Amino acid sequence: MTTVIALWLPILLSGVAVYIVSSIIHMATPWHKGDYLKLPDEDRVLDALRPFALPPGDYSAPRAGSMQEMGTPEFVETMKRGPVFMATVMPSAPMAIGRSLAQWFVYSLVVAWFAAYTAGVAIPPGGDRLKVVQIAFTTAFAGYALGLWQLHIWYLRSLVTTVKSTIDGAVYAALTAGLLAWLWPGP
Repeated sequence: MTTVIALWLPILLSGVAVYIVSSIIHMATPWHKGDYLKLPDEDRVLDALRPFALPPGDYSAPRAGSMQEMGTPEFVETMKRGPVFMATVMPSAPMAIGRSLAQWFVYSLVVAWFAAYTAGVAIPPGGDRLKVVQIAFTTAFAGYALGLWQLHIWYLRSLVTTVKSTIDGAVYAALTAGLLAWLWPGP
């Protein structure tokens, strides 16, 4: 067994590497540019919603109050008429990107910690680095990518966006696994 304490440097470096690479992917490439569609006549839609002063949160519309209501002819007709959507309303203020970036960095460290812990339980110091890559990649990939598919399955998030984000997760997992294997302690 290899302790997580012995792996503090690759955990930290993988968090930094994922942070940098994800910033490049999202800010310097067009890879995610088309992930979200623009509303048609956005100004009119926003003007129509503004009087409701929607507090931040997740919304679904139309939304039935119960399972029984979902089966009523009125609700079925409302669904057919549309639009049907789920939306996240954010605070009406400039986006707090610094806070989100800090949370992303901490999340990257947490994923690296789990990958290091899982590999460390299975592989002793000086152990097979290919095994380190296999275990760390699998664990980090689960942390970065598998949960994305729930959004596609249940909330109909775009398949293209989900696949692109899964590929991102594979890149982040490879960075994490590679750094852990490279800096795996000797016997």
